[in-house]
Amino acid sequence: MPTREPHLPERHLTENAAPAPPWRDRRGQEFAAIRRRRRHALATARSAVVSLLLGGLTSVLPTHARAQDTAALWQALRGGGHVALMRHALAPGTGDPADFSLDDCATQRNLSDGGRRQAVRIGESFRRNGIERARVFSSQWCRCRETARLIDLGTVAPLPALNSFFQQWEHRDSRTQALRQWLATQDLSTPMVLVTHQVNITALTGRGAASGEIVVVAVGDGGVEALGGIKPD
Repeated sequence: MPTREPHLPERHLTENAAPAPPWRDRRGQEFAAIRRRRRHALATARSAVVSLLLGGLTSVLPTHARAQDTAALWQALRGGGHVALMRHALAPGTGDPADFSLDDCATQRNLSDGGRRQAVRIGESFRRNGIERARVFSSQWCRCRETARLIDLGTVAPLPALNSFFQQWEHRDSRTQALRQWLATQDLSTPMVLVTHQVNITALTGRGAASGEIVVVAVGDGGVEALGGIKPD
């Protein structure tokens, strides 16, 4: 009858197994280190891709939102019940000389050549967005009258309620009220453009405007409300 080998527990086998050669331990450690480096490299690459994608989205989405807002503002101007309250184009400096005269443009701060080109581009923006003609009113200051003429949307009529009070702050409230009252009497079924100054825009709407910026204002029974601004190209 054959003799059977006695069954040895796993623990016994393990304890009595021959130790692995030193070179095998070193190689295993090297492979483990390589795997760790690969995992770290992959994780770093994934993080970089995610950051790039998110960064791209955050830069694109606001631009897309701005484009949508601008399109809605142009639509409001085409639809009636709104006015384009526009600051004159680029005119370097601040205010006017102390002895300026409304009857003499040479005594005033006037548009630069860049401002004149800007005014022409603004007129092109109106036409590109479906507004070929408009009722155009302007402050009596030369830089406003020239801006209104260069946008080329219609005959320019002077409107004293749009005149600057930058150097005559005592006229701020009366001039702003005069503009509110005038707007309340107007037929806004067709586009209207008012070319004026930054101080007048702020007094009426509570917001500022860059040179050449168009602030779109809704006019209704409750008064006026600025919906937003269209920056010049």
